Amino acid sequence: MGRCKIQIVTGPAGSGKSTYCQAIQEHCATLGPLRKRKVHIANLDPAAENFKYDVAFDVRDLISVDDVMEELGLGPNGGLIYCMEYLLENLDWLLDNLNQFDDDEYLIVDCPGQIELYTHVPVMRRIIDAMRTAGYASDMVSVFIVDATFVADAPKFISGSLLSLSAMIALELPHVNVLSKCDLVDKERVDEILETESAIQLWEIEDRARRREELAVEAFERGESMEPYLAGSSASKGFEPGEKLVKANDTPSKESQKRSAAIEHRRRKRDRLTEAISSLLDDFSMVSFMPLDITDEESIDLVLMTVDHVIQYGEDSEVRGADLDDAELLGEINS
Repeated sequence: MGRCKIQIVTGPAGSGKSTYCQAIQEHCATLGPLRKRKVHIANLDPAAENFKYDVAFDVRDLISVDDVMEELGLGPNGGLIYCMEYLLENLDWLLDNLNQFDDDEYLIVDCPGQIELYTHVPVMRRIIDAMRTAGYASDMVSVFIVDATFVADAPKFISGSLLSLSAMIALELPHVNVLSKCDLVDKERVDEILETESAIQLWEIEDRARRREELAVEAFERGESMEPYLAGSSASKGFEPGEKLVKANDTPSKESQKRSAAIEHRRRKRDRLTEAISSLLDDFSMVSFMPLDITDEESIDLVLMTVDHVIQYGEDSEVRGADLDDAELLGEINS
């Protein structure tokens, strides 16, 4: 047997890893003769319950979280870590299953959703190192899935970028970041975030919007209309700019001034930290995301072609000669 191409699908719990695996498997089954392939999916999540895809092999045949929790009295998180460490001690089981696939086959590994496995707990890194030693070093790619609903605003997007960067550094694999569930969020908002040139620029846009909200609150506390700051907001309808809403002293109390100064001090410290993190992301330019809409075949195909390029899937295929037209090639494939 040769060495099959492998996608290691990682990401936070609920980000859509299993849905991604299913979408890729179904999409590949519908491709034309030139690109059609048999996609196998392996489950490495010992806490998984059910799948909508065909499973080639399942880690629950070796160990499951339910059994560990029942026999050892561990909780869900501790049970999952124990299962992954048990898999690490029984790597022969994993490698035997991997070796059943030939070099022209395609394997997707659906991994657990416990994010610390890809950031600071070295279990997944050691499993991948063992796969490298077994000869899969140039045949693996990490596909990191992040929920688009999680990154629909700037702070969460920066957080998701940091998670992705941590996983990239920890696993040391070629890395493709996929923004899943794009069919469930505002497409224009996703495009706006993805097209922003830098994390700092994205944060500045968010910071201006947040500052307008703070000014609106301050105006309300002074008894003035919030309309100039929240134009079109339901909170300000029915009031004219500058109109007094309630009777209030023009001069804030000392206690109010002290509270405002403390809030402003914390805000500035937080903003400096956010700007430093954004600068880190911008300086190395290592994190970018590909949007995935599973209802759009072109979107799925674009992600698949990107991953194929990273692991050079199909690079060993014979080059078609100029004198061989599509009809002749398709005839050879069908025969």
